[in-house]
Formats: sequence, structure tokens, C-alpha cells
Amino acid sequence: MRTAAIVTPISVPLKRWNSKFTTTRTIKALNPNNKSSLISMASLGSHENQKRKLPILLFDIMDTVVRDPFYQDVPAFFGMSMKELIECKHPTAWIEFEKGIIDEMELARKFFKDGRPFDLEGWWISFFFLGVSTIYCLSCSRLKNCMKRGYSYIDGLEELLNDLKQNNYEMHAFTNYPIWYEIIEDKLKISTYLSWTFCSCAIGKRKPDRDFYMEVLRHLKVEPGNCVFIDDRKGNVEAAVEVGILSLHFKNADLLRNDLSQMGITIPKPESQKPNNQSLVAD
Repeated sequence: MRTAAIVTPISVPLKRWNSKFTTTRTIKALNPNNKSSLISMASLGSHENQKRKLPILLFDIMDTVVRDPFYQDVPAFFGMSMKELIECKHPTAWIEFEKGIIDEMELARKFFKDGRPFDLEGWWISFFFLGVSTIYCLSCSRLKNCMKRGYSYIDGLEELLNDLKQNNYEMHAFTNYPIWYEIIEDKLKISTYLSWTFCSCAIGKRKPDRDFYMEVLRHLKVEPGNCVFIDDRKGNVEAAVEVGILSLHFKNADLLRNDLSQMGITIPKPESQKPNNQSLVAD
């Protein structure tokens, strides 16, 4: 599985969250001369926003909340190395699937750029008895089962999400993923903690496209500085910074918990870190 190093674009210590007044801090973005690298944490302007608990937390899902099986399980599924799979797969099919442009039947048809079917045991025999469309359905079904087996929470993330929920923070998924996010939901019940509000397959846009970030802000009806975005991909984090969204480059749950706490976001300590309240008996 891909491991992302934490390379936060924030060039100054994190300031504590304060919704009572407007603060401005300098963020070192991809282009340090760009005026949009000044993030304005705007004060709440509407009565509606004054009732909301801020900041709103936006979570990438794959390799931030949930393990992405694509990098290990899928190459093994096809009997290839990751390098071989990248060389063989269609360059845009998965992106089109993530944006909802094609369905899973079309994905199965064009997954490999040379047009080969999924060459799995038993399928060539089945081909003589079943229609081609049925074969493609079988191929996607087996691949989906492979993906489902590989989905699991990143260590410590479910506990962190639960702690944030207990403190009534508004949380949304902000993710590049196809309709198969429903498989993740079926297995892990992500909606227990956050809403699947911003999925690329439903919006028709992908990170790091600027329009996707702007769509999020329009939907939430908040200033960019009233959101905190967490993602394991540096490019997505930098794109969020460019539109003024406070952002953290994810590495692991412990570091994320610490970074959020430094920003003034209230998170209870895990049970393992709570002090032992047993009284000490003097000699």
C-alpha cells in the first residue's frame, strides 16, 4: 500500500481555532508568490453559520480513512506487479469511472488498453455459454469482491472519527471514488461518523480540480477558512490551500489527532492516554 509522507504546506505553527474573530496567516502554497496563498479565516457572517460548530472537517477517504486495496490487492488479483498493471491499464478508464462518466460495465470493457477481457480461471469456458455482457458483469463482480476484502479502516481513524463525532463536529467525505464507495459503506459503515457528501462519481469532478473545491464551499455555504481538509495526497492538499481551505497532509492517525488539537479542535484523549485515577496509598 502506498505510504504518503507528511509534507504540509503550512509554513508557520498551527494557530488555535477561534471563531470569534477574523485572523489571517500566510500559507506556503505551491506558488509562494500567488496571492491566494493568503488564507483568510473569515468571521461568521450569517445567523445560520453562527449556529454551526466550526470548523467543518472534510476527509479524503482512500488511504486517509480507509486502506486503498488498489496498490497491493488489485495487481495480485490480475497476477501482475503494480508496474505491469499501470503499463497495461487504460489511461483514463478509472478516472472516467470515478467521475461517473462510465458505469462498471464499461469499465470492464475498457479496463485494459488493449481491450483484453479479465483473464480469470473458468471465464473462457463460461464465455461459450454466456453472453459477453454477462462475462463483463462477472469480471466486475470478482474485482469488486477483491476490493471489498481489502477495505479496512486506517489504524486509529475510526476511533478519531468517533471522538470528533462525540464533540459534534460536522464531517463530510471529500473523495475521488466511483460508485463502489457503496461497498465501503456496506462493509465499514463510514456514515456512522461522516456524510458521503462529496464523491467525485456524484459531482462529476475530481480533486485537485479547483471547481470541485469551489463546489464544496458553495454547497456548505461557508468561507474557506471555516473548513479543514485532510488528505494523504500532497497535490490535493496544495489545491485546497490555493482556494483558502485550511489543510493537513495526512500521514497517520496520531499525527492527525495532534495537528487537529493544535488547531484548537476539541478531541477527547483516547482511553489508553487517560491518566490512571487510582488513588495512591502512602506507606
